[in-house]
Amino acid sequence: MISVVEALDALFALVTPLDVEWVPLDHAAGRVLARNVAAQRTQPPFAASAMDGYAVHGAAVAPGARFHVIGEAAAGHGFDGAIANGQAVRIFTGAPLPQGADRVVIQEDVARDADVITLRADLDGNAYVRPAGADFLAGDLLGAPRRLTPADIALLAAMNIARVPVTRRPVVAIVATGDELVQPGETPGPDQIIASNNHGLAALLRAHGADVRLLPIARDTHASLALAFDLARGADLIVTIGGASVGDHDLVAAAAGARGMERAFYKVAMRPGKPLMAGRVDGAAMVGLPGNPVSAMVCGHVFLLPLIAAMSGLSARPAPRRSAILTHDLTANGPREHYMRAVCAGDSVTVFDRQDSALLSVLSQANCLAVRPVGDPARRAGDRIAVIAI
Repeated sequence: MISVVEALDALFALVTPLDVEWVPLDHAAGRVLARNVAAQRTQPPFAASAMDGYAVHGAAVAPGARFHVIGEAAAGHGFDGAIANGQAVRIFTGAPLPQGADRVVIQEDVARDADVITLRADLDGNAYVRPAGADFLAGDLLGAPRRLTPADIALLAAMNIARVPVTRRPVVAIVATGDELVQPGETPGPDQIIASNNHGLAALLRAHGADVRLLPIARDTHASLALAFDLARGADLIVTIGGASVGDHDLVAAAAGARGMERAFYKVAMRPGKPLMAGRVDGAAMVGLPGNPVSAMVCGHVFLLPLIAAMSGLSARPAPRRSAILTHDLTANGPREHYMRAVCAGDSVTVFDRQDSALLSVLSQANCLAVRPVGDPARRAGDRIAVIAI
């Protein structure tokens, strides 16, 4: 068996960032920016008013000062002209400052009589001007790689970027295996169960940027598995679920080997998830996951999501961890790294008593995995341990 760290390194060695494609701005949210993008304009492109009020010469501002209002400026409709000493322009938020003005006196600080304004005694001292380029300048960069957030999309729009260079979505083919499985909505036989891992993993990977192909269930025959690999052709990553152990009906390794699989490793010192297999087959990276539902989902968080991120052009690194304070005691851990279903609330973490790898109901209640290193000693309430958000 190899460690989780060694398994991740081996997985990262199987993939490289995918090609770049250009997508419309409104399709770029959640995608990974593949190249630096330069602003096409300065924002704001002119000195603009930050409040409703009156644009004036700042040097002439004093309590009791009087100005003659000579026009108006609104957003999208600037004042066409310049102001002189003793003159003011009525201005609204976002409007460009008229030539000669360098200050806005807010309307609350002004008494107006016809076209004459008088500044009040308790005058606000702020200039209320947004300088040209206060946000960004033409040529400023939004750096890659980064997964684009809604705030990034707003910034790109303001930069006048209509099409965005992003990394192509990784195409992932998911194959659940086993004679015992039927699809949700079907009627299982007396010895069958409903396939769940493939649907959970598909949802997880789609939520993190993958283009998922959910293939038909492969039966426990070499012919059915061969067909599944045929259907998976063209994928960047093939994920099989089940059949990766050493039982008489665990045929995935043999089926992949018949297609010339270059195996990277088999078995990882972790629980759940020990019978994990990886390599390359048919030009794609392949990960063979265990069939227990929680094992497959935990491996999805620990291995598949970092792999998808690396294929998308982001840094090749493990799932992010933070520390949290245990609310109760835990017994010592054994010879495998343990990923325990738990609930984080603020800075505290409570680990579920039931950790059987078949219990999806417990996984559904969890929002994190508490990570116990190999040989971790008994822990007490108040100790800090590592957790991974899920």
